Amino acid sequence: MPGFVHSDFAPVVVAVAERCLRRGYGSAGVPAGMRTGIVLVSASGDLASAQHVRATVEAGGRIGPLFFFQSVPNSVAGHIAARWGLRGPVVCLSPTGDPYTDGVDEADLLRDDGDADEVLLILIEQAPDKPTEAVAVLLLGGGARP
Repeated sequence: MPGFVHSDFAPVVVAVAERCLRRGYGSAGVPAGMRTGIVLVSASGDLASAQHVRATVEAGGRIGPLFFFQSVPNSVAGHIAARWGLRGPVVCLSPTGDPYTDGVDEADLLRDDGDADEVLLILIEQAPDKPTEAVAVLLLGGGARP
């Protein structure tokens, strides 16, 4: 993905989000009046980039400017919102309990407060010894679309 280097965090987030949005709306995209928010949930954040930055600093190296942009999960969520023309809020959070439950609770708040009609919930985790895992679900007022 242009603008994102070194880590598979952003490309995986985009892949699951686009798969979910295409399944829900096809090539027509999200309807014009729909306010779709994004809630991105990750306990680790972009772990691979954080580890790279840490190692570079410890070795006395210079960090490339893209890492300041991509190390914030909001950047990839904003990329998805811009690419798909989503008009709802973007929220990134680190779960304090079950990631799915925390994400659904946040999505419910956005819908109940009238900030969004639906929410694209993205759950992603990176671990140093396992592949990146991610899933996205479109949460509607009365249910969900995987």
